[in-house]
Amino acid sequence: MLTEHGSSRSAASAPDPLRRLQPDHAELRHRPLRLLEQGYRQLCSRCFNTEVAQLAGLQGFEDAKFEAVGLADCTGELHEFHFRTHLFGTGVALDAFELRDGSPAGYQFQIIGDPKDDLMVLLGRLIEKMRRALSCKHLTDDAHGPQIADQGVVRGRIEWDDDRGGRVPLLVIDGREIEWDEFGRMFEGSQFKLHIADKSEEL
Repeated sequence: MLTEHGSSRSAASAPDPLRRLQPDHAELRHRPLRLLEQGYRQLCSRCFNTEVAQLAGLQGFEDAKFEAVGLADCTGELHEFHFRTHLFGTGVALDAFELRDGSPAGYQFQIIGDPKDDLMVLLGRLIEKMRRALSCKHLTDDAHGPQIADQGVVRGRIEWDDDRGGRVPLLVIDGREIEWDEFGRMFEGSQFKLHIADKSEEL
């Protein structure tokens, strides 16, 4: 999967100029990212990572390009995941996401590692995390629409809802978009316990 091999890397503390780097997290690996440095410069993800590595003193860091991977969920449905590496000085994030209309959507996963880590090992850990998440469904469908599955636990992601102007969140559960009002109807009359975690954490 790794088409460009990394080499040994050395890490140093991130200098102040890193604070001026403003990546647009909605952009894909081959689309521009923005670098704020006396104005904006358009950078591809690879160039952005190169800039961060230079500013952070990571002399041996090399970006990696991974091919898309298909993984089946517990119902047998196949999901195609694309990957993006994002270096942020003190760490490196590896994201996996589905694409819809050219933008990340559906199932999305992230894992954080050290810039000195072997990216292939990090990829292996991410795929294992993805397999665990795909091994269960939190929603079922009946005549009344989506319902909470038997285990009574729901895991998902909170997103911005363009159709509602951001007034209420949009939830992504089992890789599908669920409106906030629709989610509330599933739990009407019930108690709940809410646990919020960073997207790189595993719930």
